[in-house]
Amino acid sequence: MKCPFCRKGETKVIDSRGSEEFEIRRRRQCLACDRRFTTREKIEETPLKVIKKDGTRIPFDREKIRSGIEKACYKRPISPDQIERLIADIEIDVQANFDREVPSRYVGEKVISALRQLDQVAYVRFASVYRNFKDVNDFVEELQPMLGRTRPKRGRRNTE
Repeated sequence: MKCPFCRKGETKVIDSRGSEEFEIRRRRQCLACDRRFTTREKIEETPLKVIKKDGTRIPFDREKIRSGIEKACYKRPISPDQIERLIADIEIDVQANFDREVPSRYVGEKVISALRQLDQVAYVRFASVYRNFKDVNDFVEELQPMLGRTRPKRGRRNTE
């Protein structure tokens, strides 16, 4: 580290303190001119990019994920806290598994998987847009695994 006063390269660290913003504040003293100065070290983040289907790369944006999830969950019994947890889980997963670039397909599948567990109607809404359903047959095909599970039968009303 060069001294900002005399431009010599010999300094010593007198004090170091961390902060909440992943920044370290260092108090330094120049060994040539004896003056003191402060430096700040911050983690250099490389922003995560999403590789879209057409090959373009855009910055990862959790607000885009939020927008899609909120549209799918519109008028469903899902709290904002549940949506926030879902987004946070997806973001943590993506950052844990990818350093610089993540395919959009991976993010979309994570959202679909999370919505499938959270709310079936929200899942189908999101899947219909994400998977670009063309007609009713696409819906039926997507719903087939869910409909195959045993559902409780609805009771008939006794009209006597």
